[in-house]
Amino acid sequence: MRIEVPRSAVRPDEPWVAAAERRAADIGLTGRLLAVDLSDDPLVFGIDEQHWFACRPMTRGDLRDVSRWVNQPHVVRWWDEQRSLEQVAAHYGPALAGDDPTRLWVFEANGRSVGFAQDYRIGDHPDYALLTGKPDAVGIDYAIGEPAFVGHGLGTSLLWVLVREVVVPSYDDLREVHAAPDHRNAASLRVLAKLGFQQGTWFDEPHDPEEPGGRVDTVIGCTLDVAEVIGPVTDR
Repeated sequence: MRIEVPRSAVRPDEPWVAAAERRAADIGLTGRLLAVDLSDDPLVFGIDEQHWFACRPMTRGDLRDVSRWVNQPHVVRWWDEQRSLEQVAAHYGPALAGDDPTRLWVFEANGRSVGFAQDYRIGDHPDYALLTGKPDAVGIDYAIGEPAFVGHGLGTSLLWVLVREVVVPSYDDLREVHAAPDHRNAASLRVLAKLGFQQGTWFDEPHDPEEPGGRVDTVIGCTLDVAEVIGPVTDR
């Protein structure tokens, strides 16, 4: 079910989510509110009665799935992570053990694990903070690994759940959420736009900063204004 909110109907200082909740109440709709397309006018939200989306903490038991996901062709093209099970375990092990402040998540759709994500305060990574210019923002990276769940709009809902229900409530005084897809990754850039992210600075990001002369990715910094789109947690 779709809920359309003309931008002109959003009250001054009212988050888009609050305007959509008000509109849903006016027309008698109840349920979990998801972003459908916040890139244009009207703002489009929806209630999905066929799917249940969740983000749960990743465990070491998920690493075999993660290893399989990062080897999927549609992920390899952009993610290009460590790909063997041993390499995946070595890469994510410190965060799973609590030795790295990065938080790891597994996306679920109707109880099935379909992908993974991570969030982190950008200021905890000084080199990346210098590139982005946003040390106080929270960065996110994400991938839908199961091919059957790609290209059907489900990634938009999963990423919305991650941002609204997991990331924003976890960080005090969070103003911005930041993601930086490859400039050629039209699908990821489109998903972020549908969630209300705005494109900003293009910058070159070394794939492996410790490898001189290694691959450099040109990415686009995309930022979500938390107050404008979601609002403070205490208001929900």
